Amino acid sequence: MVVGLGLGEHFVASDVVALRPVTDRFIFLHEGDMVRISSDSLTIFDEHDEPVERESETVRMHADEMEKGAYRHFMEKEIHEQPRVIRNTLEGRIGSDRILEDAFGIRARSMLDDTQAVTIVGCGTSYYAACIAKYWIEDIAQIPCYAEIASEFRYRNLVVPPNSLFVSLSQSGETADTIAALRVAKERGFKHTVVISNVLNSTLTRESELPIMMNAGVEVSVVSTKAFTAMLADLLLLAVLLGRRAGLSGEREAEIVRELHGLDRVVYRALGLDRQLRQLAEEFMHKHHALFLGRGSQYPIAREGALKLKEISYIHAEGYATGELKHGPLALVDADMPVVAVAPSNELLEKVKSNIEEVKARGGMLYVFADADAGFQTSDNMKVIEVPKVDPLLAPIVYVVPLQLLAYHVAVQKGTDVDQPRNLAKSVTVE
Repeated sequence: MVVGLGLGEHFVASDVVALRPVTDRFIFLHEGDMVRISSDSLTIFDEHDEPVERESETVRMHADEMEKGAYRHFMEKEIHEQPRVIRNTLEGRIGSDRILEDAFGIRARSMLDDTQAVTIVGCGTSYYAACIAKYWIEDIAQIPCYAEIASEFRYRNLVVPPNSLFVSLSQSGETADTIAALRVAKERGFKHTVVISNVLNSTLTRESELPIMMNAGVEVSVVSTKAFTAMLADLLLLAVLLGRRAGLSGEREAEIVRELHGLDRVVYRALGLDRQLRQLAEEFMHKHHALFLGRGSQYPIAREGALKLKEISYIHAEGYATGELKHGPLALVDADMPVVAVAPSNELLEKVKSNIEEVKARGGMLYVFADADAGFQTSDNMKVIEVPKVDPLLAPIVYVVPLQLLAYHVAVQKGTDVDQPRNLAKSVTVE
């Protein structure tokens, strides 16, 4: 909860973005605070009902961050801002051939030195980012990593491995379940806490030992797009820093950093699929269900793609691990249900191709997102969307972009409220 300070007026809201048109001065309330406001007075009481003073802060936002500009919706604008956002979140954090550890703060080095296991929590899109980070950390750093839904984590009987790092993910930094999970983590003996967030003065950034800011700029649309890719970029940096302590070679780190330097350009090329996906969206308009498939680190991307479609177009969509197809979802496949497969050329490609053949054999209509090296060809019941080639490690960040565009164009053509989908809120501040 924040209080906006005006001239002869005061305001209360759950996010500074909601109040930006009327003020740039805010008081961020502490846990347990109560506030009494009128047009010309403001009194804050702490959890003991004692009057307290809370410092006000000025939050500057560029005017263009609150305007759509040439775009029809904020979601469309924020999707197309992703190359710039990736540059911003990496700026000052990567050198020519290595990650600059000191850029994360003076405590980062000792915290990461202590870490022997990682638990990452988030809700919705942030949870899927945690799932991708699990693949990265276990692959690069060779230590256990657990991805958890915050609302489930907080009610479990936890077993905390020694020297565990707790990482919370939240665009707003005010997600109620994630805040509660952080407080549980502190009680249960996690050695250190990190938050990756987009809002500097949020509750999670105040209560965590080490805040890592995404630098994504204001995200107005309820559905998260640019904050997701920025979050992934920061999680990959964290994975590499942990990997350094597990024997990651300087050559491999330099290779990853070189790929990161070019990531914004690859994402920009992926945005070039916009027109093709706008046309493709027409084939989804009158569908009631869709299935998204991915394997390895692309499995969470399939789930994120399904989430985006259901959030704004109201089409029921599910993301499944491709290898699970024959264990149930294959029964749903017919000519009327689109099946979206995320299939970059990597070590799992042949497995994915085998699963795709199972869909084709049952008359399903396939939409395959793959790079040129994957070797797919468009046919009667399979359409191939060629995604720019990228190092498999970075592929999740690139492949989510066309899935965002697909969901966006389906929603536009269906005439839904893209930026404010029904029943959803930008900052989920209640359980």
